Amino acid sequence: MNKLQGIAGDVGRWAAGMRRGAWWADLASPIPRAIGFYARTWVDWVRLRDQGSEMPRVRPHPVVLGEAAVDELLLAIFKLGRPPRHDDAYWRIVEEAADTVTVFERRGFGEDPASYWQAPPPLLEPVSRRRRFGPFLYEHLSWDSRFEPLPEVPGRERWLGYEANRTAHAWVLRHDEPRPWLVCLPGTGMGFPRADFAVFDPERLHRRLGLNVAIPVAPLHGPRRRHTFYGLGFPTDDLVDTVHGATQATWDVRRLLTWIRSQGGGPVGVTGISLGGYLTALLANLDDDLACVIAGVPPVDFAALFEAHTPAAVRDTPLWRALNTVSHNLFRVVSPLALDPVAPYERRYIYAGLVDRLIHPRRQALLLWDHWGRPQIGWYPGCHMGFMWSRPVETFVQRALADSGLVEEDRIGAPAA
Repeated sequence: MNKLQGIAGDVGRWAAGMRRGAWWADLASPIPRAIGFYARTWVDWVRLRDQGSEMPRVRPHPVVLGEAAVDELLLAIFKLGRPPRHDDAYWRIVEEAADTVTVFERRGFGEDPASYWQAPPPLLEPVSRRRRFGPFLYEHLSWDSRFEPLPEVPGRERWLGYEANRTAHAWVLRHDEPRPWLVCLPGTGMGFPRADFAVFDPERLHRRLGLNVAIPVAPLHGPRRRHTFYGLGFPTDDLVDTVHGATQATWDVRRLLTWIRSQGGGPVGVTGISLGGYLTALLANLDDDLACVIAGVPPVDFAALFEAHTPAAVRDTPLWRALNTVSHNLFRVVSPLALDPVAPYERRYIYAGLVDRLIHPRRQALLLWDHWGRPQIGWYPGCHMGFMWSRPVETFVQRALADSGLVEEDRIGAPAA
């Protein structure tokens, strides 16, 4: 134990040193990393030119270099936003994760992950306040989340101590007459109207396509955050907090869905990007009455994701290897791959970026595609955030909404009302 605690201290001091004395390395790394990726696209293009693949190959082009650089810069900003941990914090994370796995095994969640997910009570009367963002009037809904981790699960009191996180929030745009609903789940670092409306364009979804739109705020994001820097509290290297965050996020959205259905208006679909794509994939396992589930650039394996973005110097330690092993067992309970989807096959949709440097498409989106029985998938030749300016993604999503009955055919491509 003392040896592992010593290793944990080494890792903690390494991380703190990176932040104090070599923070510039994170900001300088995007360009060489992007150039390295671009060089590999040329190698793959030449070697695999005549070979088939489950996903399209990236065609080398200077734009690819720029797209990769955007992702690498975004990743560097995320890393700088993580506060350094003290030595004992790393040991606490290891012990909590192992203890949580023990609790999950004792409760039978490892063999039967479906038993982990409890149906939340319906949401009856959220508080509604009228707000304006640019030309759009929207409702700011808020309600008591009422989520609590299981009594015997480690980290429960810490999680409940995040006071602002106990209140759930959502931005809602709806028409005067009944219309279909689209629930849009934002990504990491979002949870503010400015960011959420930039990604889930109300001019297109609400006005042109005629949908009622609801955008819930994820735990520890936006007004629920506990850090001042963009609310990057979930997902995090604090593994048990990540499990609590995934569980509460799904709980809150399912409660919001009960309220939406009580308002009437026809079918309800869910779409999400990045972290929201992950939550969309989880909901596909839990709600069989969704008109569609559209998972955008989704991570589905947090353990692999953390490993991909952990420096090699840290991965080559006994502590990391132990942490990596326990994280695979821990995250299984909240993995979209642990359950069979209940959303019908023809209502499942995925899109992903071929140049995504944050969430590797082959190690993440392709796993979900296989698990879902290989439904419709849209590939775009861009980076993680490239879906925002990708016309193929816009066409793919609109086609999914029309095929699912949320949008009338004559509204696709129509000007704003």
